[in-house]
Amino acid sequence: MTRQNPPQSIPRRACVVVANIFSDDRLRLWGLLVVLYLCVSTLTRVVLAGVAIAQGQASLGNVPAMMAVGLLFDIVTALNLFALFALYLVVLPKRIYNSRWHRWLLASLFSLVVFGLIYLGAVEYFFFDEFNSRFNFVAVEYLIYPHEVFVNIWQSYPVARVLLAVLALTALAIWLMRKPLLGEHKGSGSTRARFAVLAILAAGIALSQMTLNVNASRYSENRVVNELALNGIYSFFNAALNSDLDYAAYYLTLPDDEADQRVRKVLTTPHSTFFPGTDHIERHVVADGKPKYLNVVVLLEESLGAEFVGAYGDKRGLTPVLDNLAKESVLFTRAYATGTRTVRGMEAVSASFPPVPAESIVKRPHNEGMFNWSTVMAKNGYVPTFIYGGFGTFDNMNYFFGSNGYRVVDRTDLDAPHFANIWGVSDEDLFRNAVRVFDEQHGRGEKIYSIIMTTSNHKPYTFPAGVEGVPVKGGGRDAGVRYSDYAIGKFFEMAKAKAWFDDTLFVIVADHGARVYGREDIPVRTYEIPLLLYSPKHLKPGRVETLTSQIDVAPTVLGILDFNYDSTFFGIDVFKDSHPGRGIPLNHNRDIALFDGSNLFEIGFRKTSAQNLYDPVTHRQTSVTVDSERTKDTIAIFQKAFELYSGRRYRIAERH
Repeated sequence: MTRQNPPQSIPRRACVVVANIFSDDRLRLWGLLVVLYLCVSTLTRVVLAGVAIAQGQASLGNVPAMMAVGLLFDIVTALNLFALFALYLVVLPKRIYNSRWHRWLLASLFSLVVFGLIYLGAVEYFFFDEFNSRFNFVAVEYLIYPHEVFVNIWQSYPVARVLLAVLALTALAIWLMRKPLLGEHKGSGSTRARFAVLAILAAGIALSQMTLNVNASRYSENRVVNELALNGIYSFFNAALNSDLDYAAYYLTLPDDEADQRVRKVLTTPHSTFFPGTDHIERHVVADGKPKYLNVVVLLEESLGAEFVGAYGDKRGLTPVLDNLAKESVLFTRAYATGTRTVRGMEAVSASFPPVPAESIVKRPHNEGMFNWSTVMAKNGYVPTFIYGGFGTFDNMNYFFGSNGYRVVDRTDLDAPHFANIWGVSDEDLFRNAVRVFDEQHGRGEKIYSIIMTTSNHKPYTFPAGVEGVPVKGGGRDAGVRYSDYAIGKFFEMAKAKAWFDDTLFVIVADHGARVYGREDIPVRTYEIPLLLYSPKHLKPGRVETLTSQIDVAPTVLGILDFNYDSTFFGIDVFKDSHPGRGIPLNHNRDIALFDGSNLFEIGFRKTSAQNLYDPVTHRQTSVTVDSERTKDTIAIFQKAFELYSGRRYRIAERH
C-alpha cells in the first residue's frame, strides 16, 4: 500500500518557497534584493517612529501594530518593485547569464539599485521631517520642477555627507553579497521551480491589487501613526496615480439636485440674490453704499503661520513690523488657510475657490477665463497685476494668472536683484520692483490692484547680509520670519512716500502655515495664518473675531469697496454675511473638510466621512457622532466646486 505524505501547512509551504529561492543561483539575487529592501524600509520606519515618539506624536504602544501593518506594505511594495527583475533572471538564456560581462553588468546595476534603496531611506527621513508625511502629492509635484527642487535640496540639507554615508553602506552591502553577485554560478535550481516562484509572485501581486489600498494603513485615529505604517514608495505611486482623479469615484457625493440646493442654501446671504432659472451658484451682490475706488495691494506671504506673529500671541519677537502694523489695522484673529501649499493659497485668495482634491486649479488644465477677483476689479476700471519674485513657470503660476486677467511680472521682468536664491529674488528686491510697477501705473492714471507673492521665507533660508538678527544662512524658519517681517517694513517705508499710498488698501495674508504637524488627518492649528487689512486713511483699526478663510478675502475687500457685482465666489463678506455655524474649507493631502470653529466635518479618500470636535485651547480633536446634515453640506460644497471647474462653469454667464 502506497504511503502518502500529509499535506503541508501554508507556513511550511512558504518556508519551502523561500528555501528554494535562496538555494537557486538566479533567484537568490532577487531574494537578497527583497530582503535588503525590507531591512531598509523597516529601519526607516523604526527611525521615523523614534522621532515621532520623541516629539510626542506617537507612543510605544503604537509600535507593534505600526510595524505589522508596515511590514505588509513593505512586502507588497517589494513584490511589485522587483517583479520584472525576477522575470528577467528566470527567462534569460543560460549562455548570457553565465557570461563574464553579464555578471559584471548585473553587479553594476545591482549596486546602483542598492545605492538607490539606501539613499531613498535617507530622503524619506528628511521628507518626513519637513512634511510629517510619507511621500505624497508634494513629492510627485516636486518631480515636475527638478531644477528648483534639487537645488533647494542641495542648499537645505547635508546632501554630500548623506551621499558619502550611503556610498559606504552600499559598498558594505555589495561586499557582503559579492559571492552571489560575482562568484561562479553552479547552476543550482530548476526551471520548473523558478516558474513556480514566478507564478506565486504573480498571484501575490494580483491578490494585493485586489485587496490592499492606502486605506489599510489608516487603522489608527492618529494620522502620524498611519503615515508611519505606510510605505514611502507605495504612497508615492498611489499619489502619482491619483493626481488627476475622478472626484466622484473616490469621494462621497449627493444627487445633483440635492447638492445644488444645499450649496445655494449655504451661500445664501442678505446681500446677494441668485439668478433664477439656473442650478448655478451665480448671484448678484449688492453693496451698502457708493463705490470706493481704492487701490488694492495684496501681500501674499510665503509660509507665514500665525504661530510666528506676536500679534497672534507669539512671544519670540520675530515680527516687530507686523505687530506694529496690527495696531493700525483690521486684524482677523481667527483666519485660516485652505491648504498647505502655495497654489492652494493662490486659488483661495484670487478666486475664492475651495481646495478640491487632488490638485489646485492653478495647476489643472483648462483653467483659463475663470471668474476671479480680477474679473470684478477689471470691470471697475482696475489694471490687475500678479508680481512674483521667482520664475512664474513654476507651479504654472504665469499661465494661471496670465489667463485670468492679470498682467504677470516675474523674475524675468525684474531689475537686477541685490540678492537671490533658487526660489527667487529677495523680498526686498521684489517689493522694490513692485513699487516701481505701481509708480508706473499711477503715472498712467491706472487704478492699482495687485497680488504680490513672496519667496524668501522658504528653505534654504538664505538672505542678504546686514539684516539684524538674520544670518545669511543657517538661521532656519525663525530667520525666514524675521526677514519677511523686515522686508514688509521696507516695503511700507517706500510705499508711504508715494502719492498712491493714502488711497490704497493693503491686505497682508499668508499663503499657508509653516508646516503641517500633528496626529490628526487635518491638524487645524497649523492652518492658522495672519490676515490684516491696512489703510490708515480709510479703515479704523480693530479686531475681527469672526471665523475667516482665505476664500473670504476677495468678497470682504469688495464689500469694503462697496462694489455691486455678479459672483460665483464660495467665500463671503465676513463683515456683512457671516453667521454662526458657517464652515470654512480645509484640505490636507487627500482629505477635505468644513470647519465651523468647533467641529471638523471630514470627507476622506475612498468615500469615507468623520466628524471631530476641536478644542481651540489644547488643539486636540475628539471623534464624535457624525451630524449627517452638516456632513451632506460639506459633501455638497466640494462636489459642486469640482463640477463647476471640471465643466468649465466657474464663470459668469454672458446673459447676466
